[in-house]
Amino acid sequence: MSQRIDYHNDPNAPAANSLVPSVNVVVTNDTGEVLLIRRSDNGNWALPGGAIDLGESIPQAAIRETLEETGIVCEITGLVGTYSDPGHVIHYTSNDEVRQEFSIVLTARAVSGQPTPSAESREVRWVLRHELDNYGMHRSMRLRISHYLQRSSPYIG
Repeated sequence: MSQRIDYHNDPNAPAANSLVPSVNVVVTNDTGEVLLIRRSDNGNWALPGGAIDLGESIPQAAIRETLEETGIVCEITGLVGTYSDPGHVIHYTSNDEVRQEFSIVLTARAVSGQPTPSAESREVRWVLRHELDNYGMHRSMRLRISHYLQRSSPYIG
């Protein structure tokens, strides 16, 4: 099975060989819970998201990826920030692609659907904000969520 391995400022990390624009989405429901997925490729909890396809806008990609990974239809409501740290690389073992981080994180509200796992998500669940720290995730995902919770100006990094 293909794996995703995240490296952050690791001198043993493989060198990046690609840069792929992607999105992550902080989706909330009417009670303020945050939608999380448990990734199939590394077992970590994360916000839904993925690569932006050619011919697709950032919001279109965010809505599509959220639906594909979670079964939830969402409406984009704002921007958390941009994330492009060259010290964060992601190794996909299936094809030896090593991506430099390049992610735009948006906010959204759930419109319809039920949490439903997919090939990319082993589990999908709504999580109370005060319980988010109880979920194991990569530090880059934790950073995105902390910026969302702090609700200041969009993060640019």
